[in-house]
Amino acid sequence: MSAPVVTLVTSAELPNLDADEAGLPDALRERGIEPRIAVWSDPGVDWRASDLTVIRSVRDYARDRAGFVKWAHTVPRLLNQANVIDWNSDKHYLRELEKRGLPTIPTTWLEPDAHYSKHQIHTRFPADGDFVVKPAVSSGGRGTGRYTATDPLSRSDAILHAQHELRKGRTVMVQRYLEEIDRSGEISLIYLNGVPAYRVDKQAMLHPRFRAGDTIQEERVVSTADATEDEWRWGEEIRQVLHAYIAEVSGRDELLLYNRVDMVRGGPEDEHEFYVMEVSLIDGSLYLSEDPSHLTKFADAIAMRAFW
Repeated sequence: MSAPVVTLVTSAELPNLDADEAGLPDALRERGIEPRIAVWSDPGVDWRASDLTVIRSVRDYARDRAGFVKWAHTVPRLLNQANVIDWNSDKHYLRELEKRGLPTIPTTWLEPDAHYSKHQIHTRFPADGDFVVKPAVSSGGRGTGRYTATDPLSRSDAILHAQHELRKGRTVMVQRYLEEIDRSGEISLIYLNGVPAYRVDKQAMLHPRFRAGDTIQEERVVSTADATEDEWRWGEEIRQVLHAYIAEVSGRDELLLYNRVDMVRGGPEDEHEFYVMEVSLIDGSLYLSEDPSHLTKFADAIAMRAFW
């Protein structure tokens, strides 16, 4: 019996995968798998030659989301699945999670076809506190900025930022910046094949006056540890809503190979215990190099699907 072929999908800017995933091909070989690496936008790749195709370092998909989604629907045995990629590649999915009862960060959505004036954009910003402006289709933290509502210069910069994204035809998200992120950071819970795997704590990335250009923003992991009972309970609540929604829209229960849930704890004045920041089902880092067990668990999860 020949070894199953697993193709790890990346982007042209990361032809050998992200550095965090450098050990993954060897880990797959150790499990009797033939790993290959291919760029999703390379027209010369025969995706049918793989027994399983796993999306990883596709940091450029937001530049051509339509092309990326179209590509995903042509690839057999793609994980995560094409319909999941379609849904998760636009952060409008947060609206659906909110409708289903999950606490998400309060967001104002600015659609490009509304043709907002400067004043109209200004009136849609919060009146106090810090807030974040970012495009609804983005990867690697590109196009994200943090601003202060009561600082006229900062507010003016935020308007220019929003106008830039809207002119590009992108939906703009205006979100309140939760101060609890500065106090306790972010939590990422990782699920593999639907099972809780591990958790990481991350340092706040958006310092005051932070503005990302068109470069990938590196996250800073503070620690890795087992999640608390409350954190897994929160994560399981999110996972159940997510899987139920995917099953509803696809007509079948899709088992996700990987699922990263980003959360922040609710502050002392908040009505919620936690808030969902994002659910990453495409290219979000799985922090494989932060702890040897992370790489082991992910390679095992892939092998389970490859030999399924």
